[in-house]
Amino acid sequence: MEKVLDITVAERMNGVGEYYFSKKLREVDEMRAAGREIISLGIGSPDMPPHPSVTDRLQKETLNPRVHGYQPYNGSPVLREAFASWYAKYYGVEVCPKTEVLPLIGSKEGLMHICMAYLSKGDKVLIPNPGYPTYRSAVTLAGGECVEYKLSAGNDWQPDLRQLEKAGLEGVKMMILNYPHMPTGTKPGEHLFEDLVAFARKNSILLVHDNPYSFIRNENPKSLLSVLGAKEVAVELNSLSKSHNMAGWRIGALIGAKERITEVLRFKSNMDSGMFLPMQLAAATALSLPEDWYKELNEVYRRREELGYRIMEVLGCKARPGQAGLFIWGELPEGAGNCYEFIDRILLEKGIFITPGAIFGSEGERYIRISLCADESTLQKVIDILTK
Repeated sequence: MEKVLDITVAERMNGVGEYYFSKKLREVDEMRAAGREIISLGIGSPDMPPHPSVTDRLQKETLNPRVHGYQPYNGSPVLREAFASWYAKYYGVEVCPKTEVLPLIGSKEGLMHICMAYLSKGDKVLIPNPGYPTYRSAVTLAGGECVEYKLSAGNDWQPDLRQLEKAGLEGVKMMILNYPHMPTGTKPGEHLFEDLVAFARKNSILLVHDNPYSFIRNENPKSLLSVLGAKEVAVELNSLSKSHNMAGWRIGALIGAKERITEVLRFKSNMDSGMFLPMQLAAATALSLPEDWYKELNEVYRRREELGYRIMEVLGCKARPGQAGLFIWGELPEGAGNCYEFIDRILLEKGIFITPGAIFGSEGERYIRISLCADESTLQKVIDILTK
């Protein structure tokens, strides 16, 4: 009789489950395989292509026989220059392309690299509730301890920094934040970034700002690094996924002081190599697009936004106006049950998949989120199905 191997996962996996969308989309696929038509308004994967000049550049560069080898761990100088120029033009932030820009295989990778570079076992990290689930996963996998800071509609989904200090910050090494905020679509308050930099300096905390949504349904893109002295206490993640319709390309960047970039690169260089050069060169083209690109992109999302708010209205949910990003966040009607029951009922009865707010934390239990990554005809079809 063969011996059965007793293989267990590492302790670091405790408390880290499979990503919600990974599981739920399998269920959706099974329903489709059984012949059911399902419309997904779940994930924020842009359904539109990049600008034609971007794909043209990719195709052209790929034909060069000399571009298929390993690339520098810190990315192509062309892409680093492009990110630096983009930050200067749109955010008013001057960064050195040689030392203060680190291209990434998506900002999700960057979150993990940052946590692995800075967190030792037991180090505490402030994470938002509600917030992107990967924040908790990355901290936990790196051995850190998550300390939630709760966001609520009553405080316009902004952190209460005084309350955090009052509660005590012993052992807190890092704070992860994200504005425009996902999932709520909240833009940063007028003085939020200045207050955060002062808070971090006072309490010796590294701020990690995740900033992929600043160009979507938002006429005033902002960077945390635009605050005087921010580089001393903060790094910022950015991405081409949402702003340039390039989610599947997995191209982002970490922007920060030379010391922070060097420290993160020490970890990153042991985990992966540079991206395929034609992709980096095409990404540089994307970053050099004129302002009309963002204007036209947002004209599409504004038309979809009207239909998205209508969907929330038909569902009986209250959605605050003025949201940014790829989603609309809405509060469930009274007596609707919890958000999981609500979305499962809509999925089973109407064939429409929407996201339960509770996957982003306990403060999202009374909310749902719908994606605007569907064309107008699809969104109108959802309205028609829901109103039958």
